[in-house]
Amino acid sequence: MNRFFLTLAASVCLAACSQAPGDQSTGEARPLNSTDTVDRLVHPDWSKNAVMYELNVRQHSPKGDLNSAKADLARIKQLGIDVIWLMPIHPIGEVNRKGGENDNNRTVEPGSGALGSPYSVQDYTALNPDFGSKSDLDEFVATAHDYEMKVILDWVANHTAFDATWAMDSIGSTYYLRNEMGELQPPLGTDWTDVAQLDWANGEASGLYGAMEEAMAYWVREHNVDGFRCDVAGKVPTAFWDRARRALERIKPDVFMLAEAEEPEHHERAFDASYAWEFHHLTNEVAKGDKGADDLREYLNREADRFPNSAYRLTFTSNHDENSWNGTTTERYGKAMRGMAVLCGTAFGMPLIYGGQESEMNKRLRFFEKDTVPWGDYRALSFYRILNDLHHRNSALFNGEQGAPAVQLVEEGDILYFERKDEESAVRVVINMSDEAVEFTPEGLEGFRTTFSRKSLDRTTWNPWAFEVFVKAGA
Repeated sequence: MNRFFLTLAASVCLAACSQAPGDQSTGEARPLNSTDTVDRLVHPDWSKNAVMYELNVRQHSPKGDLNSAKADLARIKQLGIDVIWLMPIHPIGEVNRKGGENDNNRTVEPGSGALGSPYSVQDYTALNPDFGSKSDLDEFVATAHDYEMKVILDWVANHTAFDATWAMDSIGSTYYLRNEMGELQPPLGTDWTDVAQLDWANGEASGLYGAMEEAMAYWVREHNVDGFRCDVAGKVPTAFWDRARRALERIKPDVFMLAEAEEPEHHERAFDASYAWEFHHLTNEVAKGDKGADDLREYLNREADRFPNSAYRLTFTSNHDENSWNGTTTERYGKAMRGMAVLCGTAFGMPLIYGGQESEMNKRLRFFEKDTVPWGDYRALSFYRILNDLHHRNSALFNGEQGAPAVQLVEEGDILYFERKDEESAVRVVINMSDEAVEFTPEGLEGFRTTFSRKSLDRTTWNPWAFEVFVKAGA
């Protein structure tokens, strides 16, 4: 019997929405249409086959501002991108600011010139002046929308800068977790010495829930952003995220939410998507030879039991954390880099591309300082364009219940061979998950065509980390 890779994403059948009456702070449910008033999560229709792009504004261009990033939107669209995630755009705290190299960062004195971590937010409703004006942000969002791309903001709800506007305010100062001496403190168990922990355990009573909800609503209501990527979402109560999602839906019914977390309960009401962290780490281990194709098969079957198929799962080979702290895709994957990208783009989930991957950037970008992406010749642009086009055109690869589960066609050994098939399309994927050549002839390819090469369908030798995606002719 074949085993199954079950897709770990969600249904994307957005019903016609109408706003529910009532105060935004109540977190009341919204009716989804004239007959459906059940309080449930409904994914935006546009997200059913969406691909995401993480844009590091500071490092994306030599100037590092929104206008420069806006000038690159046409190229990003050609890459096959549907959602742009902007890393935090807020002013960065001065107190306890970090600077220096990734592996030798340190607390710097105010005025040192160090740029600090974008995740040390000073003011939730202000824009980092290095990035331009709020009018520049509005133009960026409008231009992205003209290209039929959505824009989501990185949202840091767990902590703020030590000199955040809230910390300086008589009411806002009550939102923080303090040590025995009544002082602000970093998140426990971390080396995040440049940020102060908010007191989420008492957040509803203190007013933190309402203040954070309103700060998020501001950017949707006033600047037309389409949602949020929520930093370390697991450190913030799910009850808050549920409430915030409901409030945002009353402003923009097709809002989109991504959690930097891997918790099934997040998908009950709050989040469309969450990080497939375990999968990502496993792909790195496979590339190093510490794990193999059998481990990937076991993972994909296990995840089907852990997450409902109403959950989008973000799949990636890089992001800002991985690049800065764990290494470039070249360092971590070597010659397996593109094969792992194909796996992320076809097996399940919503694919993510980090800015610079289209040039196969072999540089760890500095996290606390200016360090422009070395764009070079965009050597992988065509590769990712083809991969993203597969995701867009073949309904079997769509996210969640709009797509099809991936049936495993080989149950052991170094070759992954699986199929995703529905009434409209059929896609088969072969990847050699080893650093040695493997003899293998994929069966059942009558009527299929190759995607990445012109080699025949009866190919027998698969070089180390070789891959191919076969699409049913006419699909």
